[in-house]
Amino acid sequence: MSKISDILSELGVSKVRLAKYLGVSRQMLYNYLSCDNLEDWPSEKATRLMQLLEVKSAKEIDDIKIDGDYIIKVDNKLNEGVKIALSGSNFGDLKGFNRKEIEILTDITTLLKDRLKDDKTKDTYNTYVYLYHFLQSMETNKEMKYILAFVSKLTGFTKPREFIYNQDQQILFESIIYSGFTLYNNGGASTRKVQDQHDKFVKDIEQRHEEKLSRTQELNTVKLQALKELGYTTITEENAKEVFEKIAEIQTRKV
Repeated sequence: MSKISDILSELGVSKVRLAKYLGVSRQMLYNYLSCDNLEDWPSEKATRLMQLLEVKSAKEIDDIKIDGDYIIKVDNKLNEGVKIALSGSNFGDLKGFNRKEIEILTDITTLLKDRLKDDKTKDTYNTYVYLYHFLQSMETNKEMKYILAFVSKLTGFTKPREFIYNQDQQILFESIIYSGFTLYNNGGASTRKVQDQHDKFVKDIEQRHEEKLSRTQELNTVKLQALKELGYTTITEENAKEVFEKIAEIQTRKV
């Protein structure tokens, strides 16, 4: 496998481009390149790499002669393969999306597939369920985006002084979160205080849930009253406007 790495380096093929060409995440590509033999790769990925390098077997890789024409051929194949990978063939209709948007969709989907494929304990699945909930909630709370920015900075993907949202709010949020991380890692808070704070957290969440449930029940009651007053049994496309206007009217009576 060291021969393959040497060839890729000599060809000027970056790990990012090769990962996109193969349809895997960069981490998965690193795992492939750490294998002892090409035979240890998934057959589909090994075949695709051999097609790129214009060889019919792993043995022929040792006989590859690199010159200007070969570099151009490989580069053209690589460009075409990446273009196909980013064309949106694995998604639905991506009309209207630009190249960068398609690329990030491809990267995210590939990473999710790779991680789920290797998930033996279901921890990854459960984590991605939480991630899905996070994405669903992100537009309702701007601080959710600040959390993503903080993690990106903490893990070295983003410069620490880069602010793409509200800078003042991000600085305040990141400072508070960093303090929390420091306390967590250093054990700087007493068990009793931590438990008290968690109890408050649970109580706050339960209270919000009860309030949401109460509003839902109230709205359902008003809806049933509106239908009854209008002589309907259900909301349809034909009577929806009339029913919603009646709901609004009933709600104003209680002000």
